[in-house]
Amino acid sequence: MKPFDYFSPKTLSEASEVLSKYNDDARMIAGGTDLLLKMKAGRLAPKAIINIKRIPDLRGLTFNSHLTLGALTTLEEIKQSPIIRQYYPALSSAAATMASVQIRNLATVGGNMCNAAPSADLAPILIALNATAVINGAKGERRVLLEEFFTAPGKSVLGVGELLISLEVPKQEGKSIYLKHSPREHMDIAVVGVGIACRGFNPLTQVRIILGAVAPIPLRAKKAEEEVMGGSLTKERIERAAKIAAEEARPIDDVRGSVWYRRKIVEVMVKRGLTGLVNGN
Repeated sequence: MKPFDYFSPKTLSEASEVLSKYNDDARMIAGGTDLLLKMKAGRLAPKAIINIKRIPDLRGLTFNSHLTLGALTTLEEIKQSPIIRQYYPALSSAAATMASVQIRNLATVGGNMCNAAPSADLAPILIALNATAVINGAKGERRVLLEEFFTAPGKSVLGVGELLISLEVPKQEGKSIYLKHSPREHMDIAVVGVGIACRGFNPLTQVRIILGAVAPIPLRAKKAEEEVMGGSLTKERIERAAKIAAEEARPIDDVRGSVWYRRKIVEVMVKRGLTGLVNGN
């Protein structure tokens, strides 16, 4: 691991100032469950590390008219929160599939988003729930739909000096589900992840189908959504939507799965997810 400058700011403005000074040569750390591994492996060599854990504005998990998740909210907090279990059970389930309890007590929702891995487990369900990213920088605060937050593997809309401070999730008015396929259900990163949220079933008035790990960024299967909108979720329509979602996916061949395999898993999981929501599972 190469030498680096270390900072531990206490305010957002201090963090933004350091980020701006070092431009793309600085990295933020909270849990460090991804960053430190990349640095030890020599895949990253930042000139500065900014520890953001002392910034109070990044903490907090609150629910009023909507859910607010501070960027430092840990995966274990999401899994265990009574509020999330009651109002956003699919989000709690998604967090439960991730890593081990030791890692979940360190890893944060902000890190999971800003790492911008195509296989990030929380991204599909949060996008399905229509979450918004709240971003702070030298020019002030701005909001971006999480659906538009990711731009490429490892890349996001965050500009120089900007950091993600929280996620806002509207109150759920319907049902949602997260399904994950991986070699080990609760430890490995997703080979395919599917987040679905819908409202109304006869007719279906709203649906969002988000695919993870099968494209450079989390992918919204809009054609599959169109197939099931405006009518009853019959077995035939669900099967057609699942096939369409598989066609919309843009996976790659790698050591965890082939293109053909991932497309087939997308079809199976979208069908399973929509069927489960119809049946109240």
